[in-house]
Amino acid sequence: MNRLPLLFIGILATFGSAWLGVVAYAYVNLGSLQPVISEETGGLLPPPLSGSAIAGQKVYAANGCLYCHSQQVRPASLSTDIAKGLGPRRTVARDYINERTVFLGTMRTGPDLTNIGVRQPSVEWHHQHLFEPGVVSEGSIMPSYRYLYKVREIQGQPSEEAIPVRGPHAPGPGYEVVPTQDAKDLVAYLISLKRNYPLPEVPEEQ
Repeated sequence: MNRLPLLFIGILATFGSAWLGVVAYAYVNLGSLQPVISEETGGLLPPPLSGSAIAGQKVYAANGCLYCHSQQVRPASLSTDIAKGLGPRRTVARDYINERTVFLGTMRTGPDLTNIGVRQPSVEWHHQHLFEPGVVSEGSIMPSYRYLYKVREIQGQPSEEAIPVRGPHAPGPGYEVVPTQDAKDLVAYLISLKRNYPLPEVPEEQ
C-alpha cells in the first residue's frame, strides 16, 4: 500500500496548523492594534520616535547593541524585572507598533534598555558611558564606543558640543572630546526609550 500521499498530507497539515497558530492567530489578535490617546497629555501612546532618535535607532542596530541588551520587561509572575526597576510594568505588543524593526533581544549581557530613558535621562551620562563604560558602571564588560567621538585640539575656545569625559582615555589639557552625529543620534535614541505610561492592557504594574 502506498502511504506517500498520506504522509504528504500529514506533513502539510502539521506545517499548516503551525502557520495558523504562529502567524494567522497573531495577526488576527494583534494586527489591528492602534495607538491610544493619553488621558493626561492628549498625545498618542506609545509615542512615535522623532527627530534624532530615528537615526539613532539605526546606529543602535549597526553597532550590535541588540546582541547584549534586550528591550522587553517580563511580567512579575515570570521574572523579577519590575522588582529590579527595569520598568514600571511589563511590555506588551502595543508598545512596539510604531517600530518597523523591534529590538526585543535574545540575551542580557547588559541590562534591559526598555526604560533606560527614565532610569538615565542625562545626555552627559550616556556619552560618558559610550566613551568609557567602566567609569559610570564599575565592572562593566561593555566595549568602548570611542570611535563615535572625535578627540581634537582646542582651537581658541572649547566647542559648545564638547563633552566632559573621565577615565584612562580622557584627553589631556588642550584637547576636547566631541561626539559625532552618530553618537548624538544614538544617545537621543537611548533617552527616547521610555515605557512609563499605562496602556489598556497593563494599567498597573504586572
